[in-house]
Amino acid sequence: MGLEEIIPAIFLIAVLVLVLPEFLRSNSKLKLFFKNFLIWVIIIVSILVIYNFVV
Repeated sequence: MGLEEIIPAIFLIAVLVLVLPEFLRSNSKLKLFFKNFLIWVIIIVSILVIYNFVV
C-alpha cells in the first residue's frame, strides 16, 4: 500500500471523526438516523459504482 492510498484514507477518517459526532447528535431519533444513514449509503454506493465504471 503506497502513500497515494494512505493519505486519502487518513483524510477520509479525519472527515469522519469531524462529522460523525454532529451527525449522531442531530439524528437522536432512531427513525431519522436510519433514514439519513440510508441516504448517505446510497450516495456513497452511487459514487463508488460510477468511479468503478470510469476507471
